[in-house]
Amino acid sequence: MAKTFYTERDIEDLHARGATSIEVHDDVVLTDLARERALKLGVRLERVKPHAHPAGSLDAELIHRVKDAVLAQLGGRWVDPDLLDAVVRRVVAELGR
Repeated sequence: MAKTFYTERDIEDLHARGATSIEVHDDVVLTDLARERALKLGVRLERVKPHAHPAGSLDAELIHRVKDAVLAQLGGRWVDPDLLDAVVRRVVAELGR
């Protein structure tokens, strides 16, 4: 699987769209500036193990992309990030059955 890279600008964009946390695992790379910016903005970096992902690594990438697309369209104005995460994970899990 391809790695996902986050720069300082990516963190700022995610924060502006209402993201409150980022899941970090072996396929996610944060630059040093991105890590510092996340800490300053209060964006939690949640370390997860790839095998702990209930949806698997391909589904994790899909979840990440869908959440980003929703946040890009709606911004942080009307989106509860925790609710969005729960809804997207449930839909992806149902699709995989």
